[in-house]
Amino acid sequence: MYQSITGAAGPAVDHSQRRVALAAAFSLLAMALLAGFAQFGVLASVIVPTDAAATTHNIAASIGLFSAAIAAFLVVAVLDVVVAWGLYVLLRPVQARVALLVGGLRVVYAAAFAYALLDLVDVARLLNGAAAATLQSDQVQAQVAASVTGFRAGWDLALAVFGLSLVGLGGLLVRSADFPRLLGGLVILAGAGYLADSIGRTLVTGYTLTISTFTFIGEVLLIVWLFKLAITGSRTFGNRRSVDEAPAGASQAAAS
Repeated sequence: MYQSITGAAGPAVDHSQRRVALAAAFSLLAMALLAGFAQFGVLASVIVPTDAAATTHNIAASIGLFSAAIAAFLVVAVLDVVVAWGLYVLLRPVQARVALLVGGLRVVYAAAFAYALLDLVDVARLLNGAAAATLQSDQVQAQVAASVTGFRAGWDLALAVFGLSLVGLGGLLVRSADFPRLLGGLVILAGAGYLADSIGRTLVTGYTLTISTFTFIGEVLLIVWLFKLAITGSRTFGNRRSVDEAPAGASQAAAS
């Protein structure tokens, strides 16, 4: 009786887990590409931290790209929710409450990041089609600088929540039989890097370190491992988890 239950449910459950892993992996990969385009391909090229006038003129001259960067960031925020759901589904067998907390923190981060993007939306609205005389206005330049600063401050605060979610995620990965413990440790390190940068930029004047640029390797390896999990399937759903979650009657029938 127990064998028939396992045989009927195991493959279906495993197939579902593979699809969830694939969705999470593709979402993370798309997020990395979109965020890279928006942050390093656009914002880094138009924003001059110490020169409001140059920033204003750069954005106005590249308003199309600037708007595309905002759209890319919005897609990233949506995909973060997809990833939060996918990782919760994959890791709730390890510890459901912690997996729910980790997923919830990631959703909170996505919402906070999307809210911070409103500052960039304000900049795009202000400069879209603005006349040359408007771009020379000290008031307009000051507003652009304030909005850009507000976006960065909001993102930094959101990254603290994101760092906490990665630390919790790494802890779950360490305990999961489907992920190597080293990967879990590297994800914890990535979360600690975001936390350090967020706290440093928020509390320390003139903070210039970017620890997260050296600790992100765990996030990259997580994408690779999720693709592997999508291809090979889980090692636990057909074996240990089925035994642990089997009804008492089924276990007794198997024993007899």
